[in-house]
Amino acid sequence: MRNSFPASQEAAYPTLIQGGMGAGVSNWQLARAVALAGVAYQSHAPVLGVVSGTGIHNLMVNRLQDGDPGGHIQRAIEAFPLPALGEMILEKYHRNVKRPSGSRYRFLPKLSELLNEHARDRMELIALLVCGSFVEVWLAKEGHQAPIGINYLEKAQLPRLFELFGAMLAGVDYVLMGAGIPSQIPGVLDRLASWQPATYRLDVAEATQRHEISFDPATIMPAGPALKRPRFLAIIASHVLAKALATRASGFVDGFVIEGSMAGGHNAPPRGQYRLNALGEPIYGERDIADLEELRRLGRPFWLAGGYASPERLREAIEQGARGIQVGTMFAYSDESGIRADLKAELRDRAFRGDLVVIADPLASPSGFPFQVAQLDGTLSDAGIYDARPRMCSLGYLVQPYETPTGAVGVRCSAEPVSAYVRKGGRAEDAVGRRCICNALLATTGLGEHTRVGVEPPIVTSGRDYEFVRHLMTEEKRSYTAEEAIGYLLHGAATGGGPGAGAPPV
Repeated sequence: MRNSFPASQEAAYPTLIQGGMGAGVSNWQLARAVALAGVAYQSHAPVLGVVSGTGIHNLMVNRLQDGDPGGHIQRAIEAFPLPALGEMILEKYHRNVKRPSGSRYRFLPKLSELLNEHARDRMELIALLVCGSFVEVWLAKEGHQAPIGINYLEKAQLPRLFELFGAMLAGVDYVLMGAGIPSQIPGVLDRLASWQPATYRLDVAEATQRHEISFDPATIMPAGPALKRPRFLAIIASHVLAKALATRASGFVDGFVIEGSMAGGHNAPPRGQYRLNALGEPIYGERDIADLEELRRLGRPFWLAGGYASPERLREAIEQGARGIQVGTMFAYSDESGIRADLKAELRDRAFRGDLVVIADPLASPSGFPFQVAQLDGTLSDAGIYDARPRMCSLGYLVQPYETPTGAVGVRCSAEPVSAYVRKGGRAEDAVGRRCICNALLATTGLGEHTRVGVEPPIVTSGRDYEFVRHLMTEEKRSYTAEEAIGYLLHGAATGGGPGAGAPPV
């Protein structure tokens, strides 16, 4: 099954894709602001606003418990096409006033319960996952016709089917996925669009048999009209993987985002011999540079990402055959992103002064992928903060499924207590330096959990190229909007004005 876009939009691939960053960083407010600002450029440079799909049901529930300022989450849940489930969620989690300072959020069912068909809270968890994705996409799309995408991590496999279905119920236009080999997604989209049961093969350590997770939409909702099958863009680092996905994925891959090692968040590990520099960062070489000629031969649109946040780099990408670029860090620093205000102000100020340090930490993420970490006091980049935090895994997005001696599937996380990790078959050396990325990223948005020793410390990820701040900020003007960022990129690229090129009113 191919896309069901209106004919007038069939060729309207975006020139600019806003990156799907961190849990709640690319929130619905940012994606909506990008989409609305991009409307002014639709005649020559369509723009795609993107929400992050990571931790999305936790974000919905935590916002409800914080009083849901503006009533946005409640409004979206009231539009959810499963009223009984929506009412259950509101009744259980919605507060009419802000949660008392220092009190904990209610614990949600663990994602590992999805592995047990008979788990007591499994259906509640599925409802939260479906509704959480619906809410974020619905709010991003509310009141306009511009396209909206959602970004996922392939490494976070357990909730995938349910999250995709929720996003599709809200009419999501694009699905983007990186941090792994997302070969199963196209076929899953095809099946869910037709209300058919879908399965997702799990990457299970020590497996002696195939393990998968299944979802039949009919178990929670009667089949309705065919859903729009969103376009699927794979976020990858090499032309080799692009060729493999183009020929061997479970369905049609609509395009590729080629992300270099300068991009924020998770990066693909270097190919070939694994070496570290003096700072302990992975060293990338010629083999890690995608061959654009090979990409052009595939005949699929592709976008370049990682260090492309300037009009010159946008023009360069298009001249090299790309459809456009994906930009993350520029939008993460913008007013509308979900990063906590104090952290965002420090990021912008230090980037403007030129003394922001970003290190590609090969150990930080339990996923095993290098993770770009901004070095900021009071965050998990600080060894003292890391050492003081009790090790725990309460959200479970980046867990590693493993096969138990009985043939069942358990989960372990290299950021959990070392004794527990080793008891489940993990190696103690693999737990060294691991950060609880899931909880820390929620804390970066101000929605972190409260533990027995205090509030979760944040971790802040950023790309390594932040020269754009000097074109969007001044000594007097210490912030900028998503609209201003789009104006800088697209107007400068269209006029050839480059740095300092003014943007017309949007």
